[in-house]
Amino acid sequence: MNPTKPAAWRSFCPQFNRGLTFHLVLNLGKGHLVQVWYTQMMDSNLRLNSVANYYNLRSEFKENGFNLRRTELSIKGPILPGVEYQVMIDPSINTTSANATNSNASYNPTVLQDVFITYSFMGVQAKVGQFKTLQTYEGNISSSELLFAERSQLGRVFGDKRDRGLVLAVPFGDAKGFGGKFSAGAFNGVSDLASGKAGDTNAGKDLVLRADFNVGASHAFGAYTLQGSTDQTDKGALLGKTFSGVAVPTNALVLDNKDKTTNMGAYYTFKSGGLQVSAEYITGLLGRRSPSVGAQAGVAGREHLDQKFAGYYVTTGYTFGPHTLLARYDLMNYNSGDQWYTAASPYISTATDYSPKFTETTIGYTYAFSPAKVKAANLKLNYILRSKNFLKPNAAAGQTSEQGGDTLIAAFQVAF
Repeated sequence: MNPTKPAAWRSFCPQFNRGLTFHLVLNLGKGHLVQVWYTQMMDSNLRLNSVANYYNLRSEFKENGFNLRRTELSIKGPILPGVEYQVMIDPSINTTSANATNSNASYNPTVLQDVFITYSFMGVQAKVGQFKTLQTYEGNISSSELLFAERSQLGRVFGDKRDRGLVLAVPFGDAKGFGGKFSAGAFNGVSDLASGKAGDTNAGKDLVLRADFNVGASHAFGAYTLQGSTDQTDKGALLGKTFSGVAVPTNALVLDNKDKTTNMGAYYTFKSGGLQVSAEYITGLLGRRSPSVGAQAGVAGREHLDQKFAGYYVTTGYTFGPHTLLARYDLMNYNSGDQWYTAASPYISTATDYSPKFTETTIGYTYAFSPAKVKAANLKLNYILRSKNFLKPNAAAGQTSEQGGDTLIAAFQVAF
């Protein structure tokens, strides 16, 4: 026994007293999440056919089986009055590296998701580090609070994005009456290239604005925007890609456009008793998400320099006891203005119609093990019905027209 150690220390660390070993316990606190999915294809096309264009199809939906969808571990806490920090990792992420032969290929270099510092002073909240870019409604809430196993099309494509930057926010009003928050910020602009987990590649920045409002606990609504450009290195080596058709933009115009990228959206949610309803709309310029500039020449990823997208979803649900029944209709159009340079639609042929207008109808059921705290432990069953125009035909199977496929998901969640 070490007589120089206080009695409290000796009783707390008996191994130390015996001189055998040290035990270090790290208290991670709250904010952790584990989600396990089982996905069942309702059509083998999801396994055998490739995606035609634009549609966002997660790898989990391309095969039957169990998947670790999320394993979020969070460390957070105060440092000084008005100063806090948070770090969140997700070890279930399959990390990837930048593609040396294709500078436009997206990648995810690390399991580190969020790492930021917040300062509060004179009614202003400052947040700096790596975190979500304040786009969409679903993208701005915890994954543990999602009503369905998977986000809507606009939520997962435009909202579930991280980047490194600074946001200043001013909350106002009363959470029980009328209140809200105004936010403004700047980000590096690599959320689509490196999952927001890399240093800046050029002098440009993404600028974001967001306004959120609440009327009591029943009504919430708001609007947001993002204004950005290319995520490619622009130190003299940037090349324009070519568009198909006639009267296509010159290389100078393509380079001058710099893949201008925008979001503009608005949302509304209502919750009262067991009833909940939500709706959201988004539009903008596709830009760098289907790039026309890069370190290598080639074919542009979209059909028009100023190609626009638009999408919306409507969700309704009802909770009784531990049970929740849900339904969502979800539409996304990646060429909402029908813009192209070819004489006719580049998506339509005599055999196929690949117009990038996709719909999903999701029917859901959630069982909460504790109705008072749904996110703590629940089981979700979702059936996703998709439009039949996002998969290429499989010639070996005798297919000649566009294809699709539906999915049944069982999602198991604990949050602690």
